[in-house]
Amino acid sequence: MLCSIVGDGVLDVPKPKLTAVEKIVEKHINSINKSKRIMVEKYVIMPDHIHLMVFLENEDYYGTSRTPSPTNEVIPKTVSGFKRLCNKEIGKNIWQRGYYDHVIRNDADYSKHFDYIENNPVLWINGMDFI
Repeated sequence: MLCSIVGDGVLDVPKPKLTAVEKIVEKHINSINKSKRIMVEKYVIMPDHIHLMVFLENEDYYGTSRTPSPTNEVIPKTVSGFKRLCNKEIGKNIWQRGYYDHVIRNDADYSKHFDYIENNPVLWINGMDFI
């Protein structure tokens, strides 16, 4: 388990409470921002998964995982490196083999995903963790 969700959702907004080991995950999420090509704009660490919203500098934003583009090189390399560094520091593999990605195409799509990441702990408490 990466974290637990704490708070009652009424007076205290639910939020992730990271374990000592999973603070490693947060550290490596934050280290992604040291790259000049990719920046994590928003993230949340949930009990059994994470959500990252990343911004790619000077990339082809209309590339998809099925077409060749610089985006297809940056994202997989970043995710692979992130998982590898976390696993090495933690001492075991904590990640599933793949991941789900989505190319944000407009302001409405951006807002939808940003809000989802922001509110994911509340949705988790209420049993509605999906987009």
